[in-house]
Amino acid sequence: MPRFRHFLAVDWSGAATERPGGIAMALAHAGGGAPVLVDAGRGWSREDVLALLREDLPDDTLVGLDLGISLPFADCGAFFPGWADSPPDAQSLWALIDDICAGDPHLSATSFVDHPELSAYFRRHNGREGALFHAPGAAHRRGRFRVTEERQQLLGCKPYSNFNLVGAAQVGKSSLTGMRVLHRLDGRIPVWPIDRLPATGSAIVEIYTTIPAVAAGRRAGTSKIRSHEELAQALSALGSAAPTGSGSIDDHSADALLSAAWMRIAAGDETLWKPEKIEHVAQTEGWTFGAP
Repeated sequence: MPRFRHFLAVDWSGAATERPGGIAMALAHAGGGAPVLVDAGRGWSREDVLALLREDLPDDTLVGLDLGISLPFADCGAFFPGWADSPPDAQSLWALIDDICAGDPHLSATSFVDHPELSAYFRRHNGREGALFHAPGAAHRRGRFRVTEERQQLLGCKPYSNFNLVGAAQVGKSSLTGMRVLHRLDGRIPVWPIDRLPATGSAIVEIYTTIPAVAAGRRAGTSKIRSHEELAQALSALGSAAPTGSGSIDDHSADALLSAAWMRIAAGDETLWKPEKIEHVAQTEGWTFGAP
């Protein structure tokens, strides 16, 4: 298992603006100390994050992106069952999204979800639920899940389908815009488990910020942290020092700080790199680091 020297957590946003307020980034070092926010000065754009990953990432960094790195595949045997051009694996999916959205500014993904054929697979605003949003015979009505999202529920999490684009907790837009970034990295950084985990160097994993919160003793339903005092308590539970500050903190920054500290300890847990159900979905659906 590689010994990472840095742990970078990125709380993501799929908002179709140049600098979404929801993007936050925090860095923790293997040697210890409090995680620190990485400040872009004027707020992060998705292009800024892409440039940092391509050009300014410290050596031997484990990067955690709070987004879905793929879409459901195993439940129906395809990302888009019934569509002749449905791609065969996650990397082909990334390329498809980026190609269809080539004209969308700020690495957004509006053209993909409004595609005349692909829109049938998404739940969009104004009650526009596509006829293919649900998997046939599904036991719930929350949309299609990847295997890793089914497994997240064992930790008490309540994941949302990456085909859902509606509501405060939706992750679809974040995931689609994130996949554009992953495609544009052009293989410079391995994305686990779609790529093999390298013996040396940096790697990217998908994270779900509720998992670090649960590891810190918080309930999944009340995982959001909005004060420095709550953050310090959660970081202490993970054996980490806390950054200075008091009073309120935005939940995006808190998520990134807590996740960076959690990744520092979780990366050394060999069982998290070998989850039970990963073998047959690694190249299609990917996985959430920390899901059992």
